[in-house]
Amino acid sequence: MLKKIFGSGARVKLLQQFLLNPDEEFFIRELTRILDEQINSLRRELENLEKIGLLKSSERNRKKYYKVNIHFPFLHELTSIIRKSDDSNNEFLKKMAKLGNIDILILTGVFIDEKSDTDLFLVGDVQKQDLEHFLNENFKGNPIKYSLMKKDDFLYRITLKDKFVKNMFTNSDNLILKNKLKKDTTPFFS
Repeated sequence: MLKKIFGSGARVKLLQQFLLNPDEEFFIRELTRILDEQINSLRRELENLEKIGLLKSSERNRKKYYKVNIHFPFLHELTSIIRKSDDSNNEFLKKMAKLGNIDILILTGVFIDEKSDTDLFLVGDVQKQDLEHFLNENFKGNPIKYSLMKKDDFLYRITLKDKFVKNMFTNSDNLILKNKLKKDTTPFFS
């Protein structure tokens, strides 16, 4: 899908590499190995991304290094698009689905590089100990803070216009991986 939107597979790979690793610098030969793309197509796309201001470059030791320009006006929006289209999100959702019936799954906090009291918000029929075991197995050394609700509790809280629940849906950075309750949530959070 992104290839059709952005017009080039190499450009999409570069955007993913840079926007998912905004603090890192890369030189062109390194990128050809990481992305498995031809040097000429990467060089052309890097020049285009630098011309529009998304990337900036510097030279050291006869190598040109590229890095994300944190002052690019659409950086936040582009990063959000790339994160939401990341294939690893689908894999994560498939693994989570094995825990039980999931109505809503939202990633926030550490998943979107933002400070938050919650990293994962889940509504459904999932056992707390199964979820904790899954998170401990998959995120060793990086504790994930989560909020788990049953469907009835969630529906009750949206009728109260609960601030915490509303923030889960209205923060445009949050990744809503699954929402089987769209018809119930849309009137309250739009």
